[in-house]
Amino acid sequence: MPQQLLEGLKRFRRDSFPRFKEHYSRLVQEGQKPSTLFVGCSDSRLVPELLTDSAPGQLFIVRNVGNLIPPFETDSGYHGTSAGIEFAVLSLNVKDIVVCGHSHCGAIQALYQPPRQEMPHITRWLELAQGARLSEPLSEEVLRRSEQRSIVLQLERLMDYPMVRERVEAGNLCLHGWYYVIEEGAVRILDLESGRFVPGP
Repeated sequence: MPQQLLEGLKRFRRDSFPRFKEHYSRLVQEGQKPSTLFVGCSDSRLVPELLTDSAPGQLFIVRNVGNLIPPFETDSGYHGTSAGIEFAVLSLNVKDIVVCGHSHCGAIQALYQPPRQEMPHITRWLELAQGARLSEPLSEEVLRRSEQRSIVLQLERLMDYPMVRERVEAGNLCLHGWYYVIEEGAVRILDLESGRFVPGP
């Protein structure tokens, strides 16, 4: 076991858990009732609870490489992200879904590189972001735009989930696109009217 993680567990038990002990007890007795599903990238630099200053029980979090949304399918395969969406919407009755991408995303950068034969699962998974790839010479600006385009693409795909579309159209569920700029500690939020990402709070 990495020593860094063991030390972290000790600090949690010593410092953090006592402060939240009663809160955790309520969460056990009453169950979790998060109002938001947060779909984020697995990138270690994106920490949803830290970014949103959320306490335990406030966010239902699904993370994967590139914060991608797979298509809705009815087969009997293993669909981890889809299962998370299904559970959040149908069992937890979340009111909001946030798809949060970020700057300097390795998944988006990989769209502009040759596929790696030793990573067949990544190659297949990144097909979900191909629509965000631009046919322009690669640059940092192109990568930033592609990262934002991918967030929009995933939100559009979310609407193909029947339970999501039904609740959005009924006004019981809202979808949000966030773009976290790591180097600024700032979040830009998709404005649906303009289609642009604007500064958040």
